[in-house]
Amino acid sequence: MSLDRLITHLDHMQRAGSEIGRFLQGMDRDAFFGAVERQRAVGMNLLVIAEAAARIAEEYPEFVVDHPDLPWHVMRDFRNRIAQGYFDIELTALWDLAHKSLPGLLLQLDSIRHWRAEGE
Repeated sequence: MSLDRLITHLDHMQRAGSEIGRFLQGMDRDAFFGAVERQRAVGMNLLVIAEAAARIAEEYPEFVVDHPDLPWHVMRDFRNRIAQGYFDIELTALWDLAHKSLPGLLLQLDSIRHWRAEGE
C-alpha cells in the first residue's frame, strides 16, 4: 500500500476533527442537544474519523502497531455503532467524544504528522 494513502487517511481524520471543533465553537451542551444539524454534523465527522481509522487498521496494520497510543479499537467500535444504529446514538456520547477524546486525538495526529514530516 502506498504511503500517500495512509497520509490521506490521517488527513481525513484531522480535517474531520477540526470541523467538529468549528461546529461546536461557542456552543454549550444544552444548545448542542437542541441543534439537530450540529448533532448530525458532529456525528458524520466522527464517522469519517472512525472510518479512516478502520481503513488504516486494515490496510496498514504495522502503523497501528507502531502507534498503540491512538485509540484504534475505540474508533472502530464507534464507527460500527454509528453505521449499525445511527438513530440510537446518545447525544451525550457525541458531546463527550467531541470534548473529551477528540482534543487528545488531534494532538496525537498532529504529532504523527510532524514526526513524519521530519523524516521519521
